[in-house]
Amino acid sequence: MSKDHKPNCTSERLRIEKLGGVIYDGYLNGQLSVARALGDWHMKGPKGSACPLSAEPELQETDLSDEDEFLIMGCDGLWDVMSSQCAVTVARKELMLHNDPERCSRELVREALKRNTCDNLTVIVICFSAEPPPRIEIPQSRVRRSISSEGLNLLKGVLDC
Repeated sequence: MSKDHKPNCTSERLRIEKLGGVIYDGYLNGQLSVARALGDWHMKGPKGSACPLSAEPELQETDLSDEDEFLIMGCDGLWDVMSSQCAVTVARKELMLHNDPERCSRELVREALKRNTCDNLTVIVICFSAEPPPRIEIPQSRVRRSISSEGLNLLKGVLDC
């Protein structure tokens, strides 16, 4: 469900340019790496005026299934240093360990800080079940490896990030 609202995204670029904004080196008016934000009041005009920086969210409605385990909501400080799949991998691992969405959110923040994020950082994890995510069973392979399956899974998780 993830979609970045970057200024150079086609739909955002068209909206920005229509409202008189410019994109310079991937930044809205040469200052912001996002096209939608709740803060950054210095970039917004008087209330009700047309402004290329929007606080209006893009809404999407979807039906959840039994396979949907949790939702990660984060600002660009998280997504600048972590792919969506990496964040899901970290969150799922944390939830399997302690099933605490607040601790999971803090761990995602810590991981982003370890990766030297340079932007504001807010993360919320919302669980859709009171139970932790189920362990994913990986079928045994007949192939001989020079690395353990645990090591291989750890390496896959790191490479996904």
